[in-house]
Amino acid sequence: MRMIIIRTSLLLDVPVKSAFNSLPSYIGFIPILLILLVPVRVLGADGEFSLVIQDHRFQPAELKLPAGKKIKLIIENRDATPEEFESHSLNREKVIAGRSSASIFIGPLDPGRYPFIGEFNEKTAQGVIVVQ
Repeated sequence: MRMIIIRTSLLLDVPVKSAFNSLPSYIGFIPILLILLVPVRVLGADGEFSLVIQDHRFQPAELKLPAGKKIKLIIENRDATPEEFESHSLNREKVIAGRSSASIFIGPLDPGRYPFIGEFNEKTAQGVIVVQ
């Protein structure tokens, strides 16, 4: 008596050639990452403005910002020593290491004047944000 065995699993052992086989495996995650990043941009700031700390002074000393907008304030400390951006009216404090930058999100703000200081050099590091 002869037995005939038919192997149906032979097709599973044969690799399928596809245009996608040559792509790196992480390519499939890119659409997921893009979807996750979309809400971050929606929640981001309406505008970016910059302050510079140099010679223990803020430049410009008066920064004009639009009312009703969320703002990303980028503070660049060009001094070798750290400085602390502090504003009681904005409810913000941030130590910025020497020769580095930091970002602070403020707003939306009502029109008015919002003073700030560099707490480590209060006599020279002073400024005001004017919201119009």
